[in-house]
Amino acid sequence: MNRIAFFGTLILATAAVSAFADDITIDPHPFVSSRTQAEVQAELAQYKQAGVNPWSASYNPLKTFRSAKTHAQVEQEYLAARDEVRAMTAEDSGSSYLAQHRVRDTGSQLAGQAARPQ
Repeated sequence: MNRIAFFGTLILATAAVSAFADDITIDPHPFVSSRTQAEVQAELAQYKQAGVNPWSASYNPLKTFRSAKTHAQVEQEYLAARDEVRAMTAEDSGSSYLAQHRVRDTGSQLAGQAARPQ
């Protein structure tokens, strides 16, 4: 008897749930490419000629990368930047750090000011 009641309840619960189907959404704005088909084909030909496939699962652009800095230089820069960030985000919002390290004034730039006045 319990099985019948269970399955009956299950069927009624399933039937009570309404489906929220919607119509297809058609984008009113057609796609406009920023490049021509010839440009895309030329780029594909360059990739094939170079033997590079950036969409490949085995694509590794860092395989041939060589840094201009040593590990020690990078570590030193990281530690300096970390200490500066720690000082600037301290309880005093970096005011003691700025008082000890005189930061040179780079001038003010207001929003809307031309980068190169004519």
